[in-house]
Amino acid sequence: MSHVRVPRSVAAGAVATVAAAALAFQPVPVVMADPVGKPVAELLRDLRVMYERTESASDAYNTTAGKLERQRKRTKKAERALTSLRSALAGSRREAGRLARQQYRRGDIALPPVVQLLLTRDTRDAMDGMRVLTRAAGRQALTVQRLVAGEKRQRHLTAVARKALAGQQRLADRKKKQRDTVRSRLKQVERTLASLSPEQLTRLRGLETAQQAGAQRSLMSAHGLSGSKVRRRPSSAGAEAVSFALRQIGKPYRFGAQGPKAYDCSGLTHKAWQKAGRSIPRTSQGQWKGLRHVPMNRLRPGDLVVYYKSASHVAMYAGRGKVVHAPRPGSDVKLSPVGAVPHVRGAVRPDAGARSLLHYRLPKPLR
Repeated sequence: MSHVRVPRSVAAGAVATVAAAALAFQPVPVVMADPVGKPVAELLRDLRVMYERTESASDAYNTTAGKLERQRKRTKKAERALTSLRSALAGSRREAGRLARQQYRRGDIALPPVVQLLLTRDTRDAMDGMRVLTRAAGRQALTVQRLVAGEKRQRHLTAVARKALAGQQRLADRKKKQRDTVRSRLKQVERTLASLSPEQLTRLRGLETAQQAGAQRSLMSAHGLSGSKVRRRPSSAGAEAVSFALRQIGKPYRFGAQGPKAYDCSGLTHKAWQKAGRSIPRTSQGQWKGLRHVPMNRLRPGDLVVYYKSASHVAMYAGRGKVVHAPRPGSDVKLSPVGAVPHVRGAVRPDAGARSLLHYRLPKPLR
C-alpha cells in the first residue's frame, strides 16, 4: 500500500493547533478565550474529529489485513491437502488399472462370475478365484470411493476458503477507500489551517501550551503520576519494550507501518512488545479489548495508554508522566506528556502477572 507524508510546513501548524482544540473541550484550571473566533474553532474541532476518524479507519484496515493474512494461510493449507489427495487418488487409479489388466489377461472378465461358476468343472477353484477377485475389487472400490469423497470435500473446502478470501479482500479494499477519504478530508482541513496568518498560529500555539500544561497537571494529580522518583517499576519485558520504543523516536508516522523505518500508533506498541517476547494484538482497539485493564493510578512503564472512546490511539507509558507514541500523520515518534492527547480512555497491561523489577534505572530521555 502507498504511504503519503503530510508536508511538514502544513503539519507544523496543524499539529501544533489540534491539541489546543482538543484540550479546549477538557476541564482545565486555565480558562482562555478562543483567540481567532468561532469559525476557526469549528475548523479545529473538525480537525480533531478527522484525526480520530483517520486512526479508526487505519485500525480497521489493519484488522482486515490481519484477517486476510490468516485466510491466505488457511487457503494454502486447503490447496496443499487437495493436491496431496489428488496424487493419492491417481495412485489408486493406477492400481485399479493394473488389476483390470490382470483380470483381462486371465480372461476373468469374459463372463460374469456366476456364469463362470456354473461352467467350471472344479467349483473349488472357481470359488477361490472369485473370493480373490471380490476382495481385490472391494479394496479398489473402497479406496476409490474414499478418495473421491475426500477430493469432493477438499474441493468444497477450497471453494469456501477462496470465497472467504475474496470477501475479505473486498472488505480490505473498502476500508482502504474509507481511509483514503479521511486522508483527503484531512488534507483539506490542513490546507485551510496553513492559510492562517503567523500571528493567528502563534496565538493558537500559546493557547495549546497553556491548556496542555493544565491538562497534564490535572491528570498527573488525579492519578498520582507525579513525583521525581519512579512510582512503579516495570517487569523485565516491560523495560525491554520501553527501551525499544524510545529508540524509535524520530521515525515517521505512516498508516499500517510497524517498522523498522516507520510506525503507526499501534504498530509501534505491537512491535515493541514483540521485541520483548510478548505477542499482543496488532491494533489499538484489539489491544484495548484483548489485554488486561489497569487503573491509571497504577501505571508502570510498558503499560499502554488508550485514547478516545473508539480506542483509536494508543501510546506506551514510559514513566514520570510521559508516553512514547506515534501521534498522527505528518509527525514523528516522540516522547510526550500522557495528557497531550485528549480523552484518555484507560490503560492496559500486556504483561499482567509479571513481577516488577527490584531495581530499575530510568532511560536517559526521562532522567
